[in-house]
Amino acid sequence: MFDISQEQRQYLTLILCDRTTNSQLEVVPERGGIITRWRVQGQEMLYLDEERFANPELSVRGGIPILFPICGNLPDNTYTYQGQQYTLKQHGFARDLPWEHEQVSAENKTFLKLHLSSNEKTKTVYPFDFHLAFSYVIQGNTLEIQQQYTNRSSQAMPFSFGFHPYFLTQDKTQLEFEIPAQKYQDQRSKEIHTFNGKFDFTKDEIDVAFKPLSGQFATVSDRSRKLKLTLEYDRVFSTLVFWTLKGKDFYCLEPWSASRNAINTGEDLTVLEPGATCSATVKISANFF
Repeated sequence: MFDISQEQRQYLTLILCDRTTNSQLEVVPERGGIITRWRVQGQEMLYLDEERFANPELSVRGGIPILFPICGNLPDNTYTYQGQQYTLKQHGFARDLPWEHEQVSAENKTFLKLHLSSNEKTKTVYPFDFHLAFSYVIQGNTLEIQQQYTNRSSQAMPFSFGFHPYFLTQDKTQLEFEIPAQKYQDQRSKEIHTFNGKFDFTKDEIDVAFKPLSGQFATVSDRSRKLKLTLEYDRVFSTLVFWTLKGKDFYCLEPWSASRNAINTGEDLTVLEPGATCSATVKISANFF
């Protein structure tokens, strides 16, 4: 049995519940359409820095932020389109803007649908008319994010997209990874390393990108929580980024459609013709063992 309720906290919070499995999703449309909490069998799956979340001047560190129209950062935060230079900050603007929302009931499912459209402010940094429609669906132990990206411009629209989920963990040394890649690139040093299934969590920061990917799912087993998370993604997602900070109770495993700076290099960039729509799906499943 599904139901949706609303609570007016600092921001309007939408709460989607699956009563039969004790699963719950919380979404804050005003704060970038972000999923702030996901509970499975009453247990928290996501980390959220409440202090940063409460400050509208800061980007949210936690939940599942949305990345659009770029993933990662750009050199000097700039890109060039048709000879003109534009400024875009890290991960784009979708995670900072208010989204519209609606409740949908269909095929014995109840889910949240959120929308984001271009406006005069977005066009100063990204000169395209677009519409994004995301559906957040929970069924049992699985969260599904269905995405539609539509180009409403009269010219082809280049972009990349992805998610930045913050998964909760208390002991990173108890994490075991299965990632469909044999190597990764360190973001700071740019060095390529062979992946042996482990990370050195004594480092202050780990920020690496796995590419190319040989499969469409990755798993992380947290032995301290007896929890296995499976991340499944469409083929359009070319890159998985792993990021964490020492002393923080989270790790991020992020599906990106393209690497950093793709809007400048063109590598794996999605380019939509006028009037066209592309769709993508990301699923996260939580299983206790």
